[in-house]
Amino acid sequence: MDRLESMAIFARVVERGSFAAAAEDFRLTGTMVGHHVRALETRLGGRLLNRTTRRQSLTELGAQYYERCRLILAEVRDAEALGAELHGEARGRLRVLSPVSFGVHVLAPACIDYRAEHPNVEIDLVVSDRALDLVDEGFDIAIRIGDLPDSSLVARRLRPYRSVVCAAPSYLARHGAPSVPTDLSRHQCLGLAHPVASRQWRLHGPEGEVVVPVSLVFSANNGEALRMAALSGLGIVMQPEILLADDLRDGRLVLVLPDYEPAARPMHLLMASDRKPPAKIGTFADFVVKRFGGRATSSRRVAAK
Repeated sequence: MDRLESMAIFARVVERGSFAAAAEDFRLTGTMVGHHVRALETRLGGRLLNRTTRRQSLTELGAQYYERCRLILAEVRDAEALGAELHGEARGRLRVLSPVSFGVHVLAPACIDYRAEHPNVEIDLVVSDRALDLVDEGFDIAIRIGDLPDSSLVARRLRPYRSVVCAAPSYLARHGAPSVPTDLSRHQCLGLAHPVASRQWRLHGPEGEVVVPVSLVFSANNGEALRMAALSGLGIVMQPEILLADDLRDGRLVLVLPDYEPAARPMHLLMASDRKPPAKIGTFADFVVKRFGGRATSSRRVAAK
């Protein structure tokens, strides 16, 4: 059996979660998919998958081998795209890393628009708020929020990443709206489970920066969970504008303290420092910078739509 084909089939079994799904993708029988996986296991001298009648899981060998297969198959796709690259055509698989809120609410829809212009590019978007290494983890492009450490990566500036402070009308009807930042100390607040951010909110207003001690009645490590808590009327939330923009526009959430905003954080697109990046990387970077570069929309303008 062709070893590369067997690796591709094994990787698809892992990604799709079953032999049957992989067989459908490759237009093979489930038996043939099993032959490919067993051929790899024979060559490696160990089991790649634990299978029962209800589920399958990777063995330790299987997990490590899958990661190697994924990288090797990506390299093969890139190698096969060289001819197109020489002619300036964007082609191949593009691995993109993004923070969760930006990736889910903003970048994923943009990827769909990009593929409409470059249908031969396959996009693998990974959303994570962990600081993953772009090069070591095999990413072509990463979106980073916050100050950048010195590195050899090329950074292209995007619009600042803004947050807003808001609450549901039902909460404000029960508890009233804060009129000055210090009022937040007596309100129910919702925020990220963080040793510092969970105790203090920093806002910028007419008199400069104001640091307000807050008490979180609900904390989470995920912005969507905090959004749902805010929509239920549980308390006042401070989260990225892109996460809450639709709710603000439609009146499900209302800005509080409109003269005060959390400090905007810098946002950049990062990529390796190739003098002439492959067309898939260059065109995607230009697309993202064109769409998300420039000045950010103010939260007051979003709320007024």
